[in-house]
Amino acid sequence: MLVVALCLEDADGRLLLARRPVGKHHGGLWEFPGGKVEPGETSRAALVREVAEELAIGIDPAALVPLTFAEDDRLVLLLFGAWSAKGEVTGLEGQEWGWFTREAAAALPLAPLDKQMLHLLA
Repeated sequence: MLVVALCLEDADGRLLLARRPVGKHHGGLWEFPGGKVEPGETSRAALVREVAEELAIGIDPAALVPLTFAEDDRLVLLLFGAWSAKGEVTGLEGQEWGWFTREAAAALPLAPLDKQMLHLLA
């Protein structure tokens, strides 16, 4: 399964992370926001759609920069970077979210692949 995630960095160098809902796979753990790529969808289009659906923000697909990837036996996770977004972040699915320094993010309980990718960004 192909999954995409967004590493959105604000002007202060903080990263946007969201907490997975309890009851879902890795529920309660923090992650870079994103989701599954649907059949016939490009990875960038999927990421734009997912962050709009989950967090009410708009991302320019042309501004997304591939940063890294991680994989396990279930999925391949592609991480794209962006430095601006349109709109105010709002957890449309009831999830917690926040802006974290890299150090603060590393101290959070992160989903395993997100933890790997965060270390690759350091």
